[in-house]
Amino acid sequence: MNTINVPTRDEVSPANQALFDKLKSGLGMVPNLYATFAHSEHALGNYLQLQNAKSSITGRAREVVNLVVSQVNDCAYCLAAHTVIGKMNGFTDEQVLEIRGGRASFDPKLDALARLVKNIALERGHADPALVEAFFAAGWTKEHLVDAIVVISDKTITNYLHATTRVPVDFPAAPALRS
Repeated sequence: MNTINVPTRDEVSPANQALFDKLKSGLGMVPNLYATFAHSEHALGNYLQLQNAKSSITGRAREVVNLVVSQVNDCAYCLAAHTVIGKMNGFTDEQVLEIRGGRASFDPKLDALARLVKNIALERGHADPALVEAFFAAGWTKEHLVDAIVVISDKTITNYLHATTRVPVDFPAAPALRS
């Protein structure tokens, strides 16, 4: 059961209507989770600014963070969306599943990222120093570390929004992880 409804374009402020129009133009739809942000006058715009801010964690690396954090937080919505986006970024179905489990054995640099991100998310920021060192040893920088934490935070926002509101998932369901 949904905690709150998904607002339509007609139910949101003019500023949010403009954001809905931009999202629909760029994505072909307004994802339900984005629409849910529009219950607030400012949250959708603020979130989109955060999500689209410049970062050293981009493309495939960003999807590693998104998939790992969404799995740790058990967010069906974000797992569904980022499974689609991960495949658009060139990951195979098997790689997406492995990433969700906190590993990327097919790429040592992404593996170090996935392992550290999983640890940070599970331990609420109290990272294992050995995983931080392995992250740096894999070629990541201090800038990457800071930006990865910002991306973890970005994804946590949407994970928590979905967990609280339970708005309908409007992407194909992500497959279950194998034990």
